[in-house]
Amino acid sequence: MGGEPGPAGSAPLLIACALGIEQLALRSGGRDGAPGPFTVVRTGMGPAQARRAVSRALGREPWGDAAVIASGFCAGLAPGMHPGDLIVADETRGPDGTTPCTGTDLLVKALSRALPGKTIHTGPLTGSDHVVRGHERAELRATGAIAVDMESAATLRTALTAGPRPVAAVRVVVDAPEHELVRIGTVRGGISAFRVLRAVLPAFFEWHRSLLLPRR
Repeated sequence: MGGEPGPAGSAPLLIACALGIEQLALRSGGRDGAPGPFTVVRTGMGPAQARRAVSRALGREPWGDAAVIASGFCAGLAPGMHPGDLIVADETRGPDGTTPCTGTDLLVKALSRALPGKTIHTGPLTGSDHVVRGHERAELRATGAIAVDMESAATLRTALTAGPRPVAAVRVVVDAPEHELVRIGTVRGGISAFRVLRAVLPAFFEWHRSLLLPRR
């Protein structure tokens, strides 16, 4: 992990992602406009690793009462989605239940300013313990979910278990019904998603500034 210094007494922001390429994209977005200390934590793939990494991170100073954003890539579920589209969850769904997200409208507006013209989808983000392909995508779509990934639901549920705080999930579509990818970063869709992920930090900082973080 490794936190960047910020103004004394300011509320911290913890951004969790699974993959090294996601962490690279997020870190290369710069820290201009950060209202306080923030860090980008690589959790590893899957819900179990996300739970362990987030719990461990929030157990360290100064991140104990940090706002938490789950970010990175995801698979879109709706026809017509394209690599590089943004997903802003209004809730995450996992085996432990549903977790409402904080300030979804704020995030959508901030992302629209940071990435003008970019398509943004809002709705439920569901969790899976494996990469979703083929018929599974249609089955998840039938539940009302708009996208799926392996870590967001576990990340947000773990964060709230550790204490009350703002939580959000913002993902970039790298894989969609008409654009299934085999490996991230080796085709055009992966490169497009990487570039979008590099540009989201200003919106995350704006969301963070706009929320009153409960202090324990």
